Amino acid sequence: MIEQISIDLSNYCSKGCPFCYNSSNRDGATSWKPSEVIGFAKSCIEGGVKAVSLGGGEPLEYEGVFEVIAALYPLTYLTLTTNGLPLDSPSIIESLKQHKPDKIHISIHNADNETEVSRVLRQITLLEELGIKPGVNLLINANKVEPCQAAYDSLRKRLEKDQIILIPQRFSDTPTAQQLAKVTDGEPFQSPSCLLRCERPKRFASISWNKKVNWCSYAGGKQPLESLDYQGLVNALQKVKFTSCQM
Repeated sequence: MIEQISIDLSNYCSKGCPFCYNSSNRDGATSWKPSEVIGFAKSCIEGGVKAVSLGGGEPLEYEGVFEVIAALYPLTYLTLTTNGLPLDSPSIIESLKQHKPDKIHISIHNADNETEVSRVLRQITLLEELGIKPGVNLLINANKVEPCQAAYDSLRKRLEKDQIILIPQRFSDTPTAQQLAKVTDGEPFQSPSCLLRCERPKRFASISWNKKVNWCSYAGGKQPLESLDYQGLVNALQKVKFTSCQM
């Protein structure tokens, strides 16, 4: 049974980081209409899904994201992952006052960039003032362990351990488990379950911006949804030949 799904609303992101796991960029697109996201997610919730995560691309740059939030928030535990840049927009903040997810994860991509880290620390306070639980996805680069450690120390002064997720950078400069442990100075931490070995998630499914699915957001070989409902998700997952993203 699938209990958690992640839906990438689009492949568009104005930040366009070169290391993005799904190659989101300034020319990215989407195949999802807001009504389709809502209908699909509602069907999945009826099928037993207990939590929905909205990603991208940059979900706060997806037209209709607040329509989606307004429809799904009363039905499930709803989270959103953002690079944080749209949170400096007054119009986005006004919309968040009206339509709030349960939690927003802000990503720190460059721990060695003091401006980026300071911005995220400021935005943590902003989310708390809005009544939204903040979280941080801290990208760990094998060549930036020390600045990642400094960023983690700053975050821990503001957040509990369960609000910080360490994300190993993939495909280049990938850190070891020992390097992640060094970031937290041996403190227990959260990270993707594939940190030690690649294996198929048991209760999670990832749905991409072009309506394809896999058990993991990073893995290739995604299969198209046969229909925009829970049964379509189950049917597509049954056709997935799960392989490591490192292959």
